Amino acid sequence: MSVETLHRPAHRDALVALERAFDRGDMVVVFGRCTVEYDGRASSSLGPGDRLLVLKPDGSALVHTDEKRTPVNWQPPGSQHHASVREGRLRVRSKRTTPDERLDVRFERIDQLSAFAVSERAELALTGSEEDLRTRILDDPTLVEAGFEPLETERETMAGPVDVFGRDDEGRAVVVELKRRRVGPGAVRQLQGYVDAVGRETGDETVRGVLVAPSVTDRAAALLEENGFGFVALGPDGGRDADEASATGDSPES
Repeated sequence: MSVETLHRPAHRDALVALERAFDRGDMVVVFGRCTVEYDGRASSSLGPGDRLLVLKPDGSALVHTDEKRTPVNWQPPGSQHHASVREGRLRVRSKRTTPDERLDVRFERIDQLSAFAVSERAELALTGSEEDLRTRILDDPTLVEAGFEPLETERETMAGPVDVFGRDDEGRAVVVELKRRRVGPGAVRQLQGYVDAVGRETGDETVRGVLVAPSVTDRAAALLEENGFGFVALGPDGGRDADEASATGDSPES
């Protein structure tokens, strides 16, 4: 498990680390002096104090003090984490829309920030490589979708090599990006770069994109849907995850 830790970081350094962690789908803990405001089904405010903020890749946010086992405030899974620096201070917001509620944590001082690359679930711990995943798809292209025909691997583009390039059963070009582990929005942006590059180089405006990975973060799923990309829940060594596969495709859900 990889860990990134910053001790007494400047607020902008903490912001950069948080954005990287959100993209990777890491679990994050931040300890420091902060205020906390909640607005939603009710409203609450906590004045300055030393607290621990836990941000999970499923959207959960927990604010702990040095007392009791339950958080003093929290947001449930499905929320979206955002970070910014306002007036020289780090602000972390966790927000959801159904119902409409948000949790704002504003740090006066940051003592420590740590980001942990934690697997979502035990069964998603993988030992295979992306090459193993590519071999599985070449052996059985229907794992991507029915009618998919692989034509090239490592196809060179201005944005870099495409893992698998092929066509669907309607003859449309398909760019397939492979990841061996859970990924965040960075993988979707990478896929977007390949799709754009292939479109420019071929003059084809109908190029499709498909991300293949064991799972994605909520932010990545939303970005996939926003861009009209497909998602296939698949790893190098295991089969398709039944729960995730039923909720993915051209309209992925988390």
